[in-house]
Amino acid sequence: MQKKILDLIKKKNKSKIVCLTAYSKNVASIIDKYCDIVLVGDSLGSVLYNFSSTKKVTLDMMIEHSKSVRMGIEKSLMVVDMPYGTYKNPNEALKNAKKIISKTMCDAIKLEGGKKVVQIIKTLIKNKIPVMGHLGVLPQSATSFRFKGKEKTERKIILRDSKLLEEAGVFSIVLECVESSLAKEITKTIKIPTIGIGASVHCDGQVLVTDDLIGLNKIKARFVKRYSNIEKQINDAVLKFKKDVVTNKFPTKKHSY
Repeated sequence: MQKKILDLIKKKNKSKIVCLTAYSKNVASIIDKYCDIVLVGDSLGSVLYNFSSTKKVTLDMMIEHSKSVRMGIEKSLMVVDMPYGTYKNPNEALKNAKKIISKTMCDAIKLEGGKKVVQIIKTLIKNKIPVMGHLGVLPQSATSFRFKGKEKTERKIILRDSKLLEEAGVFSIVLECVESSLAKEITKTIKIPTIGIGASVHCDGQVLVTDDLIGLNKIKARFVKRYSNIEKQINDAVLKFKKDVVTNKFPTKKHSY
């Protein structure tokens, strides 16, 4: 197992894990300084392409954005989402995962699901492809985006799936919109790190979409906290540029050849 992944696992119960998304070199090079994990998420479908669902994200899209992100990462663990429809069975998953890793030089891949994907995960790990799991709300297959774990039966399934994924060999699990007490129970039960998004402070780490964090994306979700308003900063900069252009203040001699 890669040293970066072993170091990540060792953080469990010791220090919190920081994970953010990136879809380009420029953003990756900034967040790499502060993150343990940089995730090239299929969230790029809605964030960059205005897709109504991550199901429309293609393998080629993920690969091209990941190649850009790779250039901006020096220290973080780079994880790439396997998009919808690329891991229907073990053989297809292995073929596509190998393609992602060979073309992007990422450290690991992430896929969604519990019991249904266990055999796929085992096949990938047997072939030395590190895998991050994803439970709770599964955007690639969700019909509703309500939080998970309120009902007793649902809780049992998610807890069972977390154990199955650990046994299959994943090095960590994203818990998306999982009820707080269940997220806490899972985190205490399994020996690998949990990375929460809307799943409480009890997880071993947290992930957010960077565009949400900086206020560039207008998503309204309970789990989002905006730490900046980059939209306003861009607006102000463009307005100043416009004023300079129409008043002949730009370009000056300094900005001309």
